[in-house]
Amino acid sequence: MRLHALSVLATVGVLCSLTSVASAEVKVLVKTKTYDISGTTGEALIESMDRNGPRHGFMARAIAQTSYTKDWDFDFVQIKGSCRIKQANGTLNLSFTYPHVASALLPALDKRWARFFTGVRTHEETHGAIAREMMKATEKSLTGLTTPDDTQCSKTRREARRRIDAIFDEYEGKQNAFDAREHREGGHVEYLVDALAKS
Repeated sequence: MRLHALSVLATVGVLCSLTSVASAEVKVLVKTKTYDISGTTGEALIESMDRNGPRHGFMARAIAQTSYTKDWDFDFVQIKGSCRIKQANGTLNLSFTYPHVASALLPALDKRWARFFTGVRTHEETHGAIAREMMKATEKSLTGLTTPDDTQCSKTRREARRRIDAIFDEYEGKQNAFDAREHREGGHVEYLVDALAKS
């Protein structure tokens, strides 16, 4: 039995954080949560994830999930009627959701589960790494942005928003391309599920 896709979700808003990591002017807040599964076979664990995993779309469930939000604020300076972004301060809120085995596992299944979970975590952390790269690219694009004849900085704000949206779209493309590679028939996710399910 195959599970529904692992997924990445991008929204605008604020998430709670457990850890904070500073990177230049980008702050990264990370929250990790789990949901319980149980079973005495690999197939049973897969079925438990399929029942209890985070929602992916209206009906589907995912094995694990990465969601993130992005927020930006700016320090502006005005010089002779021009507006310049002196510093772009970004906050990336990353949230990871993983399965947690709440039942005791026999040694052989426990080893298979450990390998499976390592693969799942690597997949989700790659989504997180792409989101971090997006924030760095956005910061680079925004810092130093200057618009002439913009005493209220309104033109600069509009251009900053346009750049934020364009870079977000570019990196969403990278997120989707990564998922497409991972989820293709015979791909890494199928390998992980099949290896866990084997008897």
